[in-house]
Amino acid sequence: MSSKKQPVSVYQLKVTLKESKPPIWRRIQVNSDITLYKLHEILQVVMGWFDSHLHQFVVHGEYYGIPDPKFDLELKNEKKVKLSQVISKAGDLFIYEYDFGDGWKHVILLEKILQPEVGAHYPICLEGKRACPPEDCGGIWGYDNLLEAIRDSNHPGHKDMLEWVEDSFDPEEFDVDVINQVLKTI
Repeated sequence: MSSKKQPVSVYQLKVTLKESKPPIWRRIQVNSDITLYKLHEILQVVMGWFDSHLHQFVVHGEYYGIPDPKFDLELKNEKKVKLSQVISKAGDLFIYEYDFGDGWKHVILLEKILQPEVGAHYPICLEGKRACPPEDCGGIWGYDNLLEAIRDSNHPGHKDMLEWVEDSFDPEEFDVDVINQVLKTI
């Protein structure tokens, strides 16, 4: 039996931070043959996380991540599983969870399956909206509280929260060019 190599497709994915209002999202294109671990690395860049917490993928009831005997998690090894092995058609959805304490859940939708463009570099971020929440801010509810505090100068936590985010945090900021510069190194 000959083992024919499947041609690589490009998956266009929409990544939305679950329960973010207004939505925080990214639209990316990746090769279909990347591992879930490589997708994790890409998601860290496009969302703006710092990869300082555990993560996992949940696809069709199966859990994928980096198995660790210290944790009682039944995970399939994400370094051995290609994206095309777990999703294969437009409309497929799965979850990427980052930081089990804060519980940042991202809904990932396979929007389209495309042929690679000649000379194009993948992964690429096409567009997105809003800044990633700061690490360790307490999940989506903590992030909502942080936004409330920094927007209201009369809020009791206003000064502390502004110091914590170093006065520079803009929840509406999103720079696709900066993201794509980093993605070129992956």
